[in-house]
Amino acid sequence: MTLPPGFFDKPFAHRALHRPGVPENSREAILAAVTAGYGIEIDVQLSQDGAAMVFHDYGLQRLTGQPGTVQTVSAAKLSSLPLLGGKTGAPTLREALTIVSGRVPLVIEIKDQDGAMGPSVGRLERAVAGALEAYNGPVAVMSFNPHSVAKMADLAPNIPRGLTTCDFSQADWPMLTAARRKELAQIPDFESVEAIFISHDSRALHDAPVAALKAKGAPVLTWTIKSQAEADAALDVADQITFEGYTPA
Repeated sequence: MTLPPGFFDKPFAHRALHRPGVPENSREAILAAVTAGYGIEIDVQLSQDGAAMVFHDYGLQRLTGQPGTVQTVSAAKLSSLPLLGGKTGAPTLREALTIVSGRVPLVIEIKDQDGAMGPSVGRLERAVAGALEAYNGPVAVMSFNPHSVAKMADLAPNIPRGLTTCDFSQADWPMLTAARRKELAQIPDFESVEAIFISHDSRALHDAPVAALKAKGAPVLTWTIKSQAEADAALDVADQITFEGYTPA
């Protein structure tokens, strides 16, 4: 299995092509990325009634100004609750797929639902697999949680999948034990979960596990690039970038 055609042609817009007045992961940001011809990276969380919602955070506050979490709200309410700075609510994954309609490559990050990168996953992965069942465009899925990637291998074996990776510092991952952070930083599950690529933190592209996988021919995507200088440096190692806040060359 390989990544679909077009994945290395143009950079990926992080959380779609958002900017002031066009919120991250919104319908408008997705359409803007399609119009500009960029690949798209989006995140999905699970609604109360089991729908895959295009939304980054677990909580609602930062993006909607409302209290609560995504998992306590229905898909219908999330879709109608306006995102701050925008006019519409969070789209379902099915809506996002309809907007993209295969016109540009898409990578979907499945947010960890276990809370500690453990095995308590399945509902969100089933929702993602169901949404993708009839989708014919270039698409891949990824997650920080290896158990999520393994579940996608079972549910949607023909969809390319990867691991979202980083150095798992304590500052960024305080909810994980030191032992689990150390383990994940080594990317030990790449082969066991049948991943074919990684999407690695640009701040840690020179980590030894990245070099080892690259030497084996695994594609390396990287996030989040915020300037052309960062892009130039990252592409010395990575095969593709995920960007925001500037227009890539």
